[in-house]
Amino acid sequence: MDRSVFRIKRTKTLHQEWKYKKTAELEQQRQDFLEEKRKLEEERRRFEREKKEFSARAQLEKDSMKREKQLFETKWKILEEELSQLADEKIQMKKQRDFYKYVREQEARDMLTVGTENVVRGELFFIGVESKTALKKRYKQLLKIYHPDNLCGDTETLQEINHEYDRLLKQYEQKKE
Repeated sequence: MDRSVFRIKRTKTLHQEWKYKKTAELEQQRQDFLEEKRKLEEERRRFEREKKEFSARAQLEKDSMKREKQLFETKWKILEEELSQLADEKIQMKKQRDFYKYVREQEARDMLTVGTENVVRGELFFIGVESKTALKKRYKQLLKIYHPDNLCGDTETLQEINHEYDRLLKQYEQKKE
């Protein structure tokens, strides 16, 4: 009987040792799993933080691109307006050049015609004028040129210019009404 009690005790001791080892192994596995879980949670938080940072950077880039696009569109619009204005000025300069060329030709013809009168007809000075402001501008330019106080000034020509200016000014004012 001693042997069987010894065997039972021995089995019981072996069983307790095995139980203790299994418990220790399970506890170690539980600790490992908890550690792995903690690392995964930490990694998940890091990924979430990176995701938020990336979203913020992406939004900043998007806003920056939107501002740059608006700036580009504004600059493009300004360039188009300036180009249009330059084209209008070019046309106006061509009209003015043609006008002065026509006036010079008329003056040359008038000089060749027989007679002592050097007065140019007033309507010739305002050819190509299409608005009231253009009329006033042309009138001021002509006054500077043909005023009697100037060396090449001429009273009769200035009277013709004044007469034609008054007539055209009345026409533009009637059109306005």
